[in-house]
Amino acid sequence: MSRSILFVTGTRADFGKLEPLALAARDAGFVVSFFVTGMHMLARYGLTKLEVHRTPGVGVHEFLNQRPGDPQDMVLAKTVSGFSDFIKEHGPDLVVIHGDRVEALACALVCATNYIRCAHIEGGEVSGTIDEIYRHCNSKLASHHFVSSEDAGRRVMALGEDAQNIYAIGSPELDFHAGPSGVSLEEVKSRYDLAFDAYGICVFHPVTSEADTMAEQAKTLFAALNQSGKNYVVIAPNNDPGSAAIFAAIAQLPEARFRVLPSMRFAHFSELMKNASAMIGNSSAGVREAPFIGLPSLDIGTRQTNRAKSPSVFFADATDDTAIAQFLDAQWGKTYPRHDAFGGGSASQRFATVLQSDAFWQSSLQKTFHDNAD
Repeated sequence: MSRSILFVTGTRADFGKLEPLALAARDAGFVVSFFVTGMHMLARYGLTKLEVHRTPGVGVHEFLNQRPGDPQDMVLAKTVSGFSDFIKEHGPDLVVIHGDRVEALACALVCATNYIRCAHIEGGEVSGTIDEIYRHCNSKLASHHFVSSEDAGRRVMALGEDAQNIYAIGSPELDFHAGPSGVSLEEVKSRYDLAFDAYGICVFHPVTSEADTMAEQAKTLFAALNQSGKNYVVIAPNNDPGSAAIFAAIAQLPEARFRVLPSMRFAHFSELMKNASAMIGNSSAGVREAPFIGLPSLDIGTRQTNRAKSPSVFFADATDDTAIAQFLDAQWGKTYPRHDAFGGGSASQRFATVLQSDAFWQSSLQKTFHDNAD
């Protein structure tokens, strides 16, 4: 009987990273399903659970773990309770979580306390805010680690994890960006009612530790973009504390030059990025996917502090309107060579190869600390 693999997805962003891995696992003969929760279930963010349902050949299980405005500790508690019930009923052989979201933390905790094999995708990254705490917690709770780079792998080892359970496969979302998106730019513009010939992309998420200043940051950032006179596609922020202030700033933007979308299908977003003039904000897409595509990006604020650097990534505070204007003047429409420090688009193939090895399934779930100091 084929082994079953359950992927946990809570946001449009982590689904874009998990989908290539899930498809590769499916094609390798595993029984694949998704546990869909978090932002996917909320109408304000485009009901992106529908994107998961479109994935062929996989099962989908929905769980509503929050209402708008719920604090993160409440979301954590609800997800632990719901996932614990689910896992006892379905008993997957492997649970796959991603990154630094509270849903991933909840599911990793359930797996650890029930001795269920759990793989963490893209651990060992460093960034700003509470996200980094969640990410390192997930690494400690998980039994296996699929990291984006050798540097990330060394950080996971520094947490005391067994080097034999750490696999550097690259960033899985780059698998999708490496090839044709499958849609044309004209199809993207038609579907999302985009009238711009030249445009930038802005994705600005709240920083949970800076919730009291998010209103000022968002107001200043979007004022600077408006002042530039250029056109922008704005993707709605995630649902972390502080998002209301960002939504309020977005609501004041002139509709003639700002197209605001709750979310986009991943293929359409990939094509949109490949044809953009610049990317601005604090999404991980600006420091990981944009450099791979060769798109100049301006990383705003602290959310991605210490994340990977490349020649096409620039930095500014949200309130530094001069630096923002200088970036838009100097970098708009430029292109850069592909930055492939995080893989060349083969992460899913490497992931499937690991899953097909007996050693992966035979490793002990009784974790011990490995002192990897030189």
